[in-house]
Amino acid sequence: MKNILNALLIVDIGILIFCLLSGERTWLVNTQIGFVSSSLVMFASMISYRNMVQSRVDSGVVIAEDNRDTLEKIEDPYDLYSEEEECTQDKTLQEVVKEEREKLKKNRRSVWQVTKDSKAALSFYRLGAYMLLIFGFFYLNNNKFLEITPYLFALALPPVIV
Repeated sequence: MKNILNALLIVDIGILIFCLLSGERTWLVNTQIGFVSSSLVMFASMISYRNMVQSRVDSGVVIAEDNRDTLEKIEDPYDLYSEEEECTQDKTLQEVVKEEREKLKKNRRSVWQVTKDSKAALSFYRLGAYMLLIFGFFYLNNNKFLEITPYLFALALPPVIV
């Protein structure tokens, strides 16, 4: 975390020096608001995700009952590309449909599971950081300081750096 913070500070100092040497006050304001708000969103996401994982580890919650990780479940929700081959030639269409419906019912998530997984997305840190991002954009727009090029450049830098 310290390495990330150091890298972001070095890049921000470089942006400051560039904007001060070029004499563009609007670029300076746009890049600083964009860079700081984007960095805050990124740090808030990292902290909330870390807290969620730590609370699950402390409570001993098993994340997946099967051997498939979350990415596999998203890319192949019906388990079509699994290495296990099932012999479906002996079954009728009704039996196959019943089995697939049972698999889908088994994979459904309860409201409790969804709320546990959405804690990181709806954490106070992330919501506050996104509010600062939105307020910064509105501040620049309402005071006629908004220039899209430096603002978007500064928004994109922290995720690229990390």
